Amino acid sequence: MSQRPLVLVTGGSRGIGAAVCRKAAAQGYDLIVNYRSDQSAAEAVAADCRAQGARAEIVQGDTGTEEGVAAIFAAVDRLGPLHGLVNNAGVVDVTARVDEFDRARLDRIFAINVIGKIRCATEAVKRMSTKHGGQGGVIVNLSSIAAVLGAPGQYVDYAAAKGAVDTFTLGLAREVATEGVRVNAIRPGIIDTEIHASGGLPNRARDLAPIVPMQRPGTADEVADSVLYLLSPQASYVTGAILNVSGGR
Repeated sequence: MSQRPLVLVTGGSRGIGAAVCRKAAAQGYDLIVNYRSDQSAAEAVAADCRAQGARAEIVQGDTGTEEGVAAIFAAVDRLGPLHGLVNNAGVVDVTARVDEFDRARLDRIFAINVIGKIRCATEAVKRMSTKHGGQGGVIVNLSSIAAVLGAPGQYVDYAAAKGAVDTFTLGLAREVATEGVRVNAIRPGIIDTEIHASGGLPNRARDLAPIVPMQRPGTADEVADSVLYLLSPQASYVTGAILNVSGGR
């Protein structure tokens, strides 16, 4: 039986989530790689993790649905105990003004980016908190610098959802601080991943580089390094923190 601590990464098949999985495997963690639709990408990430000595399993599940969350945590219960949750799964929609949003768009944005994160954190706390008989653990929520910038003319709904993630992080961190569970968040800035293409702007990261003080987009690996710090014992006195990884933006 593996003695490596087990970490669940939601949205682990691409972008920041995939980078977190690979770096976590290299640093001694076992992984549950969650994906929504791209099984082959998740399998490739898991194979890379196994090549580094990790136990790595994939699990399909849409974090925006109760069925998806149940499937993910059924896998956790098979493979646990759970040490960490990287609450990464998230979506954007095509760029639009607020007066162009419809209810279906908002339902999807908030179901995955807010409610899904809260539901995954809920299930993780039930397994990790000493109040529930757990051994403690760590939750890292993926927010966005959009939470403090508002993303006008593009993704105000996404920015509002990430603002909710920030507030949730602060509240949950204080709620479980005496129960062995640390809760923090990362606010990435403009990161060169596939998420921009899903919003209809495949070159967005490079196009926006001039507005970043460091004059370049970040990489998924740079965000993953910060996530791994927060997962690690080196961050043992860090909870309720929100770390900007945004090149100064």
